[in-house]
Amino acid sequence: MSDDWHPHSWKKFQALQQPEWPDQQNLDETCSNLSRYPPLVFAGEVRALKNHLAKVHRGDAFLLQGGDCAESFNDFTANSIRDKLKVLLQMAVILTHGISKPVIKVGRIAGQYAKPRSSPLETQNGVSLPSFRGESVNDPSFTLEARLPDPLRLERAYFQSASTLNLLRAFTHGGFANLERVHTWNQDFVANSPQGQRYAHLADQLTDAMKFMGAIGVNTQNSPILHEVEYFTSHEALILEYETALTRRDSLTGDFYNCSAHMIWIGERTRQPDGAHVEFLRGVKNPLGVKIGPKASADEILQLCDRLNPLNEPGRLTFIGRFGHDQIAKSLPPLLRTIKQEGRAVIWSCDPMHGNTYTAPTGHKTRALDHILMELRQFIDILQAEGIWPGGAHFELTGDNVTECVGGSHVVLEEDLNERYETTCDPRLNAAQSLDVAFLVAEEIRSLQQR
Repeated sequence: MSDDWHPHSWKKFQALQQPEWPDQQNLDETCSNLSRYPPLVFAGEVRALKNHLAKVHRGDAFLLQGGDCAESFNDFTANSIRDKLKVLLQMAVILTHGISKPVIKVGRIAGQYAKPRSSPLETQNGVSLPSFRGESVNDPSFTLEARLPDPLRLERAYFQSASTLNLLRAFTHGGFANLERVHTWNQDFVANSPQGQRYAHLADQLTDAMKFMGAIGVNTQNSPILHEVEYFTSHEALILEYETALTRRDSLTGDFYNCSAHMIWIGERTRQPDGAHVEFLRGVKNPLGVKIGPKASADEILQLCDRLNPLNEPGRLTFIGRFGHDQIAKSLPPLLRTIKQEGRAVIWSCDPMHGNTYTAPTGHKTRALDHILMELRQFIDILQAEGIWPGGAHFELTGDNVTECVGGSHVVLEEDLNERYETTCDPRLNAAQSLDVAFLVAEEIRSLQQR
């Protein structure tokens, strides 16, 4: 970090995708309140995640990142939070069993309340209003009052994130994540799907293994690793005023940490090397992600490495590719070769969701699971061909039985989209489809390891 960085230095740079707050004084007062509230996460937890991600960089672990496209203030119940955790735990069990490596579990949760938009305005029936930018900014209802940015929503996002984190810590350390409970993580609608039945068979195998370990004296009472789980949070660091207000100087090291989440990422629309988001994030010590798509050039990603990871620290920087199944074969290899030739310490992860969005005849924005799986397969094969570890996968998903993405072993058709299309922004995988992708990734990487 250069001497000229401080938590507000980003204000000298162009900041894209920021709301047009109608009352600056109200915003300043809200951010002043946020700056006095306790941190949501702690520097020691952030350092632990960075150490785990260094193992991912070495090829000794796998990064699984997933959760809501955009969290909702209304979808805020213990059951909803539990089910999102449950599906990520199921996916992690499938991957750990399949690839025989630790899986680092990072949720898109407890802070994913803001979204970038392709246009500042949304038009319906000839009426144009400000676009919905996530519930920390405005409301999805299509009225002028609802769409006006409201700084008080930032405080509500903070308090709901704090409550979510409190419950997640209780679940992950209070017995819910106990490996003896792997059967109970299957929801009814998942258990009735082909992949749910595969998961049940895997759970049977794990139960037998647990019985064997118990017989030789290794059990959940004397081995915390069997009944607790490390679970980290992440979100896109989009609203810079909010992220700045939650940045703290660590009393042990003197370094700055963004205490809104353990891992934060920059989106495809805000990753300009000379932009405000890169300027802000270069100065905090959190592990960082950067979304990159087909328009990314080798020169740009090298500049991002220079700005965000000048010390070339393993575990600091993850590039999350969102190319699309029809673009990845052309766009990804040149970037991989450049980074490898330059010796940059980067984790490569695949976001197969954002590049595969289309509008169905029903008018719903959706994604086809076939395209998602196709991009995942290509990602793994391309990295294998370049001699690089396919370090992670990044999904928008939910534990609910939604009908937002089409396909899967428990088939959702385009005509089914209207049944339970509940997202406030982008389409998510339901729990059964999430197991589909977990089994696919496990099988593809296991095949790579055998080769």
